[in-house]
Amino acid sequence: MHSVLFICTANICRSPMVAALLRDRVAGQNGDWRVASAGTWTMDDVPAADNTIWVLRQRSIDVSKHRSRQVTREMVDGFQLILTMERGQKEAMQVEFPEAADRIFLLSEMVDQVYDIPDPIGSPPAEFELTARDFEAILGRGFDKIKRLSDESVQARGS
Repeated sequence: MHSVLFICTANICRSPMVAALLRDRVAGQNGDWRVASAGTWTMDDVPAADNTIWVLRQRSIDVSKHRSRQVTREMVDGFQLILTMERGQKEAMQVEFPEAADRIFLLSEMVDQVYDIPDPIGSPPAEFELTARDFEAILGRGFDKIKRLSDESVQARGS
């Protein structure tokens, strides 16, 4: 099984968006996938931002039932690959969960780059669309790396 946890700040824009895009990408593929999202600094049970819902609806993906949640140790322990949107989030996660530091990466590292994905909150829909396109490009070019790093059977074999 592959398991990926996406992390952003409030868990209402970026992480639920990219999680939904990955779920959509792997739907119907061989192999089981578990994909979730959480925030580093959020209140639980807040719906996705309206523009996040809108941009995903344009792709026939429904996240209207998404509710934000704070990242917990149990979540971190339950996922093989943890992907953050910003360098500060990656650093904070590695400090808070040092036992998982080797499983925490920037999303941009999946395409062998190091850059932050800006939070579009408060921006017009066009900015959310640009964020979604960035995510789609990363998921496309970085899918093999995501697949390899998220494979729980590799960890179980000690490889």
